Amino acid sequence: MHFVIDHLQKRFDTQEVLRDVSGTFESGRIYGLLGRNGAGKTTLFNCLNRDLTADGGSFFLEEDGVRREVTADDVGYVLSTPTVPEFLTGREFLKFLLDIHRARLPQVLDLDAYLDWVAIAPADRDKLLKDYSHGMKNKMQMLVYLILQPPVLLLDEPLTSLDVVVAEEMKALLRRQRDGRVLIVSTHLLDLAMDLCDEIVLLHRGVLEPIARETLDDADFKARILDALREEDGRG
Repeated sequence: MHFVIDHLQKRFDTQEVLRDVSGTFESGRIYGLLGRNGAGKTTLFNCLNRDLTADGGSFFLEEDGVRREVTADDVGYVLSTPTVPEFLTGREFLKFLLDIHRARLPQVLDLDAYLDWVAIAPADRDKLLKDYSHGMKNKMQMLVYLILQPPVLLLDEPLTSLDVVVAEEMKALLRRQRDGRVLIVSTHLLDLAMDLCDEIVLLHRGVLEPIARETLDDADFKARILDALREEDGRG
């Protein structure tokens, strides 16, 4: 399966944020969407999730040469700031999620089995989500898409503000989830992209620039990436 973005464009008044975004993303791989703060990474994700309407271009799924439109169930979007119903406990939230999506799930496990997936401690499972840490809320947000298994998962700065232990847990979780899916992780941190991702694409001056896989181990790779990003605001 491939997720294809074809000449996507988005502007706000006179500001052209996405000028001509095109790229093909293969299932089974984690892609790092690298760009400076303000480069348009979140705008791109909002267009792909249809929270924003693109001004031009399209995106679709392709399998065995057959294209099809992307539906709401095809895309999961993990926000940089976790959004969870804070008036529910972790267990209540999970039960609600399973109840409303039961028809599309091939099987439903025990609630604790799912919470084990993301290492929510038993003592925390009946606490209100408002009392969860940022990292715990992030895990609960991620758990939604581990259960629903959309073929495309967009993650907007998913490891920002997490402590080192939770960040490593989340990276291991993402690596386990890539089979049969396209994972696109936006970040402005080059080291994170190189550590976690199979492929890296730059969002640079409103277009996507793929970085060849064999260059990831080149000694000059970081310098060339940083030089390209500095050019975006005329520095360097």
